[in-house]
Amino acid sequence: MEPAEAEFLAEKELVTIVPNFSLDRIHLIGGDLGPFNPGLPVEVPVWLAINLKQRQKCRLIPPEWMDVAKLEEIREQERKEDTFTPMPSPYYMELTKLLLNYASDNIPKADEIRTLVKDTWDTRVAKLRLSADSFVQQQEAHAKLDNLTLMEINTTGTFLTQALDCMYKLRTNLQPGESSHSQDF
Repeated sequence: MEPAEAEFLAEKELVTIVPNFSLDRIHLIGGDLGPFNPGLPVEVPVWLAINLKQRQKCRLIPPEWMDVAKLEEIREQERKEDTFTPMPSPYYMELTKLLLNYASDNIPKADEIRTLVKDTWDTRVAKLRLSADSFVQQQEAHAKLDNLTLMEINTTGTFLTQALDCMYKLRTNLQPGESSHSQDF
């Protein structure tokens, strides 16, 4: 899966906006949205929030977790734990990128938030690399990685599957009594 595909999935997450227009409930394949009344908060998918924001039809209210104090706490917890901690959203990285790219004027301390999320991401990816390295060195057959997001899995998925495939080929070629196997990789 490409990062753009993960971002597409993230765009279905709901965020709160405050519209500056009136519109009755709209009926879409994915469900009904609205009604939209000026000054009254309403939840919409990220893709619609971005579209309305670009057309200056709303103000976006950042998700509850997109706060400097909460993100500092998440970053510190991630640094302290040896295992992966649960993230506030399965699409925290994608949502941060989208919301800060299109609505940073509606998000207080946007630069600090961007830095905190990037620090958390870097910590988690470093843990993932260490876990993969340990997994390969110990020649394990399976692993359990809880609390990973789709984007994090995608960053090491290709490498890990290729490494496991090579390990499998090496193991099967080194089995005694199977000298008829060729060594083609």
